[in-house]
Amino acid sequence: MKKKALAVLLTGVMAVGLSACGGGASSSTAPTTSSKAPATSSTAPATSSTAPASGTTLRLVNGKIEVDAQLKELAKAYENKTGVKVEIESMGGGIDIQSTIKGYFAADNMPDIFVNGGSTDFANWEGYLADMKDEAWVSDTDAAYVDDNGAVIGFPYTTEAIGLAYNADLLSKAGVDPAGITSFDALTKAFETLDSKKDELGLTAVIGYCAEPVNLYWSTGNHIFGTYEDAGLARDDTTYFDLLSKGELDDARFTKFAKMIELFNKYSDPALLVSGTYDQQILNFSSGKYAFVTQGSWIGATMTADDAEQYAAAGNFAVGMVPYAFDDGIDTIQTNSPSWWAVYDGKNKDAAKAFLAWCAGDEGQQILVEKAGFISPFKSCKYTASDPFAKTIADYVAAGKTSAWHWLNNKEGLAQNYLGQVFADFAGGKMDVDKFVDVMKQQVKAAYSN
Repeated sequence: MKKKALAVLLTGVMAVGLSACGGGASSSTAPTTSSKAPATSSTAPATSSTAPASGTTLRLVNGKIEVDAQLKELAKAYENKTGVKVEIESMGGGIDIQSTIKGYFAADNMPDIFVNGGSTDFANWEGYLADMKDEAWVSDTDAAYVDDNGAVIGFPYTTEAIGLAYNADLLSKAGVDPAGITSFDALTKAFETLDSKKDELGLTAVIGYCAEPVNLYWSTGNHIFGTYEDAGLARDDTTYFDLLSKGELDDARFTKFAKMIELFNKYSDPALLVSGTYDQQILNFSSGKYAFVTQGSWIGATMTADDAEQYAAAGNFAVGMVPYAFDDGIDTIQTNSPSWWAVYDGKNKDAAKAFLAWCAGDEGQQILVEKAGFISPFKSCKYTASDPFAKTIADYVAAGKTSAWHWLNNKEGLAQNYLGQVFADFAGGKMDVDKFVDVMKQQVKAAYSN
């Protein structure tokens, strides 16, 4: 497997300025282990299994250039504590990170820790990543990246979430308790209550839901459709994803999902339902015009930056998330790391593991959360980022009430080419629930038969 992986890595490698990168110590030869992830100790250590030697230099390739300064502060704090230097190499602005790292591999200049965005990225490095399953932090999170062999090869450094976001102040004024929204009946009652009080609450609509198919297919066809796949399930439950992979939908579950979408159609802003933009959707929520909005935690950055003036005018209201509760007992939101840090299986792997163990601990978490603004994926973390959605995500994570994002592994093009238009047609009144279910089944079958 390694020879195959090596051939893939060396195919089409981009010309990059290899000599300009930091002088991090990386393996001088390709690792000689088998394609199976390397073994670690049989018991979970309090920190990494081997303490790093003072004077060691590590190199970390970061994919979020906007937190370059904060990660360098993190690295400096670790150096001050341990004597181990961590050079942060941040990439952004359109750089193809995977191609760049392949270039490093070809030049025998691999970083010790580097970012991977998902299964496609991790597949590039099969047999070249250290297994971290015996690290203590693994039991403190549900967000580690685990490969098909059970090896933990991705360290989660932040969390994003998909849930039905709400304006807590408006729900409180309407007498709606978000904690009770764990069933479709409860969700429907909340919508009806808010709709009956729209004028006194200053609402344009109960919910900001946009089913525009060209530019927002990713919202309907990935994120919202993904709640059908995972809402309310254990993180390792792939029942509906597996069925989808066969080109099929579960009739009972998907019909309940469809009724939730029908509810969204009914109580959404008619001016934006089929033609609205993402910016309009978030601006109206930030302005207090919607009680709910169908977007994830990433909108917090927009609310406090681009929409800061309107958000302030609306009182900088508290926010939260309820589950997409289209069935009884759904009590989870969906969380995931947008990407992970992987450890190269070279001579510095133990030192790299020790650094990540420190990052998962109290000192590292304080910097990553309070300085970098990350939402911690670790249950024991006591720090909260300034992002409006940080506390609610932290609460769900700590309570173990999260489901996974299996939509990331849906067939390429499913949302854009097959599902987005069906959501739009449903929103536009061109079909009822039964027709929506039938057409979606046809589209899924067509997508997975090609």
